[in-house]
Formats: sequence, C-alpha cells, structure tokens
Amino acid sequence: MAFPQPRPQAPQLPQHLLRTIECQQGAVRAVRFNADGNYLLSCGSDKSLKLWSVSRGTQLKTYSGHGYEVLDADGSYDNSQLCSCSSDKTVILWDVATGQVTRKLRGHAGKVNCVQFNEEATVILSGSIDGTVRCWDTRSRRFEPIQVLDEARDSVSSLKVAQHELLTGSVDGRVRRYDLRMGQLHVDFISSPITCVCFSQDGQCTLSSSLDSTVRLLDKSTGEMLGEYTGHKMKGYKLDCCLSSKDTHVLSCSEDGHVYCWDLVEGSLSLKLPVGKAVVQSLSFHPTETCLLTAMEGRVQVWGTEPEETEEDAMAT
Repeated sequence: MAFPQPRPQAPQLPQHLLRTIECQQGAVRAVRFNADGNYLLSCGSDKSLKLWSVSRGTQLKTYSGHGYEVLDADGSYDNSQLCSCSSDKTVILWDVATGQVTRKLRGHAGKVNCVQFNEEATVILSGSIDGTVRCWDTRSRRFEPIQVLDEARDSVSSLKVAQHELLTGSVDGRVRRYDLRMGQLHVDFISSPITCVCFSQDGQCTLSSSLDSTVRLLDKSTGEMLGEYTGHKMKGYKLDCCLSSKDTHVLSCSEDGHVYCWDLVEGSLSLKLPVGKAVVQSLSFHPTETCLLTAMEGRVQVWGTEPEETEEDAMAT
C-alpha cells in the first residue's frame, strides 16, 4: 500500500527581521539586490550609491559622481559594473571594483527615474520624466543613445527588461511592452498613473502598481486581468511592487509603513509586514531565496523566513 504524499508545505514568507542597515546617505530612494543576491545597492538622497554585503550588513563601497539624489540602480550579471540614474538627468556606468565612473550618459531632458542593464550588460535602458526610454551601448564611446523610445505621453516611472522584451510603466496610465526583436509594441491601459512594473519569473505575466492603491496582474500575451490586489495605500508616492522568487506571492510597498504580501492565485492577504512608521519607499526580492529588502527613511532592512542564528545559538547546539 502506497502512503499518500505529504502535503506540500506552504511557501514561507520573509517575516523575520534579520538586520537593519543605517545607510547614512540621507533618505534611501531605492534598494536593489544584485544579480546573485549576495549584495545590495542603496540609492541615497545625498547623491551617493552604496554597495553592501547582505549577510553581514557591512558597507563595501561608496560611488560618488551624481549631482543630485540617486533614484535607481542595477548591477551587471557578472558583478563587474553598476549603473545608476539621478534627478541630475544623467545615467552613470560604474566600475564596481575601483568605484570610478566609466561613463556619464547625458541626453534626458529631466530627472531619470529608472535604470536597468539588459541581460548581457551590453545595453543600459533608462526611463525619465521626459517621457522617453533611452538605450545606451555600454561598450561604445559614443555619447548618443542607440535608440530612443518616445511613445509615453508622460513620465516613465518604471522599466524592466527580460531577454528581448522591455516593459515600461508611465504616469500616462499605460503599461507598454516592447518586443525589441520583432519591433512590436503592446499597450495595456490602466486608468491610474503607474508607479512600478515587472515581469513574472516565468515570463507569462506582468505586474503593475498604480496610484489608485491597486496592484494588477495581467496575462502578458492577451492583456487579460488575472488578479487585483488591494488593501495597501499608494496615493502620492512612486513605490515598488514585485513578485516572490517562485511567483507564489505579490508584494507591494505602502504609505502606511507596511509591506503587503498577497497570495498570487487567491488574491488574499498572506502577510502585512510592519516595517515602521513612515512610507516604505522601496523593496527588492532575492532572485532565488525567500529574502526581502525594504527601504524606509535612511535605513534598509533585511527580512528572512527564520530568525538568524546568533553565535551564542550556534555554540549552544
């Protein structure tokens, strides 16, 4: 007689605070994991970008070169380069090891809200309040972008790139998906200004958050709405949303000091994580593990599924 298989365990959620990092760079505008999740980047209102060890909470390097607050950053797949963008209208390509500016890219007519490498780190894509996405060749010495996408009728607040596809969110209430290989554009209209967009890990869906305090999950190919997630507060701030590393949960920042975490399929609230008393400005989910970063005021917090063993615990066992 075969015994029934044990029920699969419910996915664990990052509800335990592992450490708090006082970044000392003014307000932290964005926090991002690097490609393998061992390091994090914090973008400061004091014009600096900082690199930290996630496991130790120690600062590894500071990158100074922007003229105004840093709004977003990304690390290359091989951890050798960083890119960042700022209210100073520029995008900077950095050498990780030396901390030096490799290229300073000018061309946007206003503050640059979002930036990301493509998967090979051969192109940087940047989205701006000027309504354009600019694509920059990281290997060329040319100062002009290789392509300018100007379909948005208002500020581009968020962008994500995956293989040959680019996803953008704009204050004009539209989520645009560019198939860069086929030269096609797909537009989904959401009647409220978009603050953040992302692809699901399986590449089948898109997630977007907007200023009507709603996060929406859409089928990528048909635009059909698969889920709506509400309860959080997002009325006046550009805040992040994301999916967990296994696509089981939808997460969003909130102006009420919590991170909201919903079950993707059921749409029910699985966790309301109390981060603090201010606005949760930014979040980032680990690429493979159940680990979450949050940014509030001047600090970054690292959250995991289990409280971390201290050295005394380890010695007692």
